[in-house]
Amino acid sequence: MADSTEEAAVATQPEVFRNYRDRKKCSPEEDVRLEKQHFWNVINAFKYYRVHVHERVNRAERQFQCLPHHHQQILTNFHCHLNKIRDCIDRNHEVLQAIVHNCLHMFENMEYGENGDPRKVRPSSTFDMDKLKSTIKQFVRDWSEEGRTERDTCYKPIVDEIQRLFPPEKCNLSQVRVLVPGAGLGRLAWEIAHLGYSCQGNEWSFFMLFSSNFVLNRCDEENALTIYPWIHQFSNNKRSSDQTRPVSFPDVNPQSLSADADFSMVAGDFQEIYSEPEVWDCVATCFFIDTAHNVLDYIETIWNILKPGGVWINLGPLLFHYENMANELSIELSYEEIKTVILKYGFIVEMERESVPSTYTENDRSMLKYLYDSVFFTARKPEKQLTSGDQTPKNDAKESSLMKIS
Repeated sequence: MADSTEEAAVATQPEVFRNYRDRKKCSPEEDVRLEKQHFWNVINAFKYYRVHVHERVNRAERQFQCLPHHHQQILTNFHCHLNKIRDCIDRNHEVLQAIVHNCLHMFENMEYGENGDPRKVRPSSTFDMDKLKSTIKQFVRDWSEEGRTERDTCYKPIVDEIQRLFPPEKCNLSQVRVLVPGAGLGRLAWEIAHLGYSCQGNEWSFFMLFSSNFVLNRCDEENALTIYPWIHQFSNNKRSSDQTRPVSFPDVNPQSLSADADFSMVAGDFQEIYSEPEVWDCVATCFFIDTAHNVLDYIETIWNILKPGGVWINLGPLLFHYENMANELSIELSYEEIKTVILKYGFIVEMERESVPSTYTENDRSMLKYLYDSVFFTARKPEKQLTSGDQTPKNDAKESSLMKIS
């Protein structure tokens, strides 16, 4: 039997969670300061990239030099491969600096770019560098020919469902308003707008916003740029050349939307920005709902902003982003529980597939692959809604769950 005093000691040390609804409860001046600090932290990560990844290659070289001499002589191509990686790092760095150059004045908060950051490039956190590496892989998923298979799995079902529900022969497509929260680098929203729908993408991450701004507003020629997204992967490579293989982007001209296309990208927190009720005909979420601290907040927001008769189309897994983050609230629900909540709010699930194999920024030549068994559903907000009972949604104004950035 365990010592009672030991049990008491454990019991008196509860885990402390930051209240995700209290994040905006600071002065406007402090909020601006934190926002600006985060902006420059992300800019710094883009600038620090070359130093950071070169150090990883240097570490590999130092470890190689620790091998017995006769082993080094056997691995005759090792140095050559490392030098190829170094060249790829420099090429990636050029693209990242072009992104930074074009993002400094993309927000209304013009003081970001006007004042500049007087500090020299400094080491970035591991978290920020991992975010940046993930963003580089997003170019493959969203804007390369290599990402077509993944897009066909994740984006095409959503686009096909929108066309089924809002067919051009029955709808004035330019009057059908579609919102894509968690738009990433913007390809899904772009595809929807390309078909003629009025579409707005929403994204919170500066890493994604800087990159989507670059590709959507500065790229006007197919496959004009090259990145090397897999150089950070030193394990599970079948061939050395797989690690250094190039990927060209964009596979289409992002400027090829028609002159009257209604397409926009909005920066900021989904729940804060979209509070006006009953304005959207469709909300399309792809690999998004598990980014919530509390997925019920997202469901409630989607219910409120949809017009009566509007639809919510969702595809994705439930890899809850805050699950393992210290001091961050995270409610991890099963799909069964989430579906129950969706129905209690009053949604009618019209289409449901509980098994859609899908990947996310997959390296198709890696010896390690992750396959999600995603859910795909369409839920409609009824034209006529109940006024009492469990299905009556709350209409209270929602507080923010993340720092507003626009």
